Amino acid sequence: MSEHSTPAAPTISRHGDAWLFQFGAMGSDCEVHVAGTVSEDHARNAAQAAILEVRRIEAKYSRYRADSVVSRINAAAGQGTPVPVDDETADLLAYADQMYWASDGLFDVTSGVLSRAWDFRAGRVPTREALHSLRQCVGWTLTLLERAPGASTFALLRRGMEIDLGGFGKEYAADRAAVLLQERSLRHGFVNLGGDIRLLGPRPDGAPWQMAIRHPREEDRPLAVIALAEGALATSGDYERYFIGANGERYCHVLNPRTGWPVRAWRSISVVAPLCLAAGSICTIAMLKGADALPFLRRQASDFLAVDALGEVHRPDPVSVL
Repeated sequence: MSEHSTPAAPTISRHGDAWLFQFGAMGSDCEVHVAGTVSEDHARNAAQAAILEVRRIEAKYSRYRADSVVSRINAAAGQGTPVPVDDETADLLAYADQMYWASDGLFDVTSGVLSRAWDFRAGRVPTREALHSLRQCVGWTLTLLERAPGASTFALLRRGMEIDLGGFGKEYAADRAAVLLQERSLRHGFVNLGGDIRLLGPRPDGAPWQMAIRHPREEDRPLAVIALAEGALATSGDYERYFIGANGERYCHVLNPRTGWPVRAWRSISVVAPLCLAAGSICTIAMLKGADALPFLRRQASDFLAVDALGEVHRPDPVSVL
């Protein structure tokens, strides 16, 4: 989740039979794209509801806001008193639990504490001692989620621990925004939150949308353009936040919770799935799995496109939509 600032009003433009609403959220350039026979008022009101939902989720779960649920949980770490959480938060924490076990412990929302050691703006590599100290505060098994309708609680059992839901926050927000648009009878268009995309449905004539996947090394051309009429597309890569060290090595923001060091086996991994939340989680887990990513990806009921550290592109066998 991004640092807290006053959000600017969305910009609105018309492109043929489509309305485009552009805005900033979660540290990303975002857009709501609505097409078909729809009035400006209808499109504007629906898009505004979707944008407000994205910003609600950002404010509620940002680790940069003192008034967020995440900050409240982190402030109580190791104090022995569980923090009451609402049903939405309990559902997200339960999802984090599922992803932890599905990834053999690699997808760990308590690993965000490692970012204390990594300064990507200054481009500074931390000492091994600093990482070792912070790794003592990483471990989903050192949390306790007690679920009950309307009365759930969550606790971080060790002082210094933190959770960070940024690993799937944008994807969850994209899905929620799409649901609100669909509830307002919109069936053509998509939500794009910094490259994490959830479709409402095909173009008004039934044709798929053409979605570009960013090239991990060349910003002036896409890696691929794919046709999608439904579902979601998400990408995780080593180009989102990174620096090049004095040794010439690239250090990206995707950190292995077991070592504290950035992943290096993959430049980017893109996944198509029914939900953006699922697509994004599969991408992240695959990035963390390193050499074991391709077997993991091939076990999923999803299409993918992966670029390894040497720039070689990998697809499912046989090749499908990606």
